[in-house]
Amino acid sequence: MRRGVRQGALRHCARKVFRARNATRLAALALTILLLGGALPLLSGCGGGNGEKLGPRVIPLGQPVPKGGGRYSVGKPYQVAGGWYTPREDPSYDAVGRASWYGELFHGRYTANGEIYDMDRLTAAHPTLPLPVYARVTNLANGRSIVVRVNDRGPYARDRIMDLSRRSADALGFRKNGTAQVRVTYLGKAPLNGDDSYERRYLASQGWAQYATAKRIRPAADPIAVASIASVGTPPRKNADKLASRLAPPQANPERAPSTPATLPPTQAGALLVQAGTFKSQENAERARTQLASIAPVDVAPITAGGEIFFRVRIGPFAGEGEAASALARVSQQGYTGARIVRK
Repeated sequence: MRRGVRQGALRHCARKVFRARNATRLAALALTILLLGGALPLLSGCGGGNGEKLGPRVIPLGQPVPKGGGRYSVGKPYQVAGGWYTPREDPSYDAVGRASWYGELFHGRYTANGEIYDMDRLTAAHPTLPLPVYARVTNLANGRSIVVRVNDRGPYARDRIMDLSRRSADALGFRKNGTAQVRVTYLGKAPLNGDDSYERRYLASQGWAQYATAKRIRPAADPIAVASIASVGTPPRKNADKLASRLAPPQANPERAPSTPATLPPTQAGALLVQAGTFKSQENAERARTQLASIAPVDVAPITAGGEIFFRVRIGPFAGEGEAASALARVSQQGYTGARIVRK
């Protein structure tokens, strides 16, 4: 009798322990599901594609990531976290909003158009722009401007308009802050082969980039280093022409500052530049900078003439008259008929 009671009591205790353990496991499972459910929107908001699961890492961390390899895509309307997004061609796209950035978690994985994400290149994700395209992004807090290759989808947080690569966030100076108020302007289609020389040359042409390079945004091998500017290739001519058609030369005649006689200075290594023009509007000067960046580094500098502030656009420097003359011809072809060679 006692043995039966004892065994019954043991079975009863065992059932209680089993139920307690199951309850603990179920609670842990529910908590895990809850946490994952809250984390998935965050992951998709970091540019992981059209709300899809995080794909496999096809390139290990630390290994070189191949360029290009994707396809041109506009895409169909899609839904993420209850919101609908409609990708479309939008050459007039020019918007202001918050930008965030995404990095190592997505590095080496496929982007929305079939390329492989590289956190160390000047790329970005956007919910609706075609892929891949060029866009100019300006940090409104410090005035820094870069050109990025948009090749991914996201972000999906309501207050964000773009997710930038880690490299792009570094260049714009907001990586530590996490987000920044930016202006995003569509420029044109990007080449499918992944050629990123246009983005790097544009970055190298910025006056602030020299200071940023000195502080080593990336390791010493960073391609934006001033010493390597000459080794950066020029983007395909066909693509440069398309960008030029998107960024038409500003009307310069009504706002040109008084000019000086255009006499060719004596030859002096590294002392020749091409002056595209001097503009009263800073926006027009920046448009000229974007259009001419594929030729050589471009400098936009404020000057005072007749008590007014103008913005002078110069390209170079060039080592000799031959290089300067060749650059002058290309600048003139872009519509800057008043361009001339000047001394540094």
